[in-house]
Amino acid sequence: MLELYDVVELREAIPGEQLPAGAVGTVVHVFDSPSTAYEVEFADADGHTIAMVTLRADQVIRRVG
Repeated sequence: MLELYDVVELREAIPGEQLPAGAVGTVVHVFDSPSTAYEVEFADADGHTIAMVTLRADQVIRRVG
């Protein structure tokens, strides 16, 4: 299970948000019910938010390193 502020990578593209597979974001909220899900913030190189998306656990993977 991921934790708050974990850095994650998308396993699949989210075309409606213009996020490609492999996009890197930060977990900003963890939902435990009715099933595990994560609110993930994606930002540009200047730190401006470009998308905030709620994702299922199987859509992201913790980024190592």
